[in-house]
Amino acid sequence: MATTADFKNGMCLDIDGQYFFIVEFLHVKPGKGPAFVRTKLKNVQTGRVLDKTWNSGVKVNEVRIERRPYQYSYKDDMGYHFLHTETWEEVIIAGESIEGVQFLKDGDICEAMVHAESETILTCEMPTSVTLEITYTEPGIKGDTATNTLTPATVETGAEVRVPLFCNIGDKVVIDTRDGSYKERVKE
Repeated sequence: MATTADFKNGMCLDIDGQYFFIVEFLHVKPGKGPAFVRTKLKNVQTGRVLDKTWNSGVKVNEVRIERRPYQYSYKDDMGYHFLHTETWEEVIIAGESIEGVQFLKDGDICEAMVHAESETILTCEMPTSVTLEITYTEPGIKGDTATNTLTPATVETGAEVRVPLFCNIGDKVVIDTRDGSYKERVKE
């Protein structure tokens, strides 16, 4: 058990059977009345952010969450198969638990958040950016780099992203996995 005095960013709490990370918190001491703590909490499963106010000194259930590296192996009808990079233990993670799953390719290292007591995987995070090869795009016009016009392109994982006109089939591009946006073209 922890109290509101123990709050810190990144701490995980169990509230009504759901797990929340503290995104930010603020201790408030008004001129009149008791002190309280204002927090922003992010739901681990849904990613939804909510605001919650606590009276100062309230006891809360702290949950121990561990971050573990896993390497992606393959996908089948059961889910996405990963190997722990140190113990080589295989785990299966559902696609909806992986952020940016459409950019996942063989050998990628992801970081899973695991509930320490029950050993259940809550979510899995991809790296913030990945380098992927373009497998299909409409051919661009040479020298057309003055405008910020984007064209749809299919990358090696099958995901569709929007890239500048000067990107061609076979080019490697860096994609932001959080929103699927183009960052840069990799120079070879």
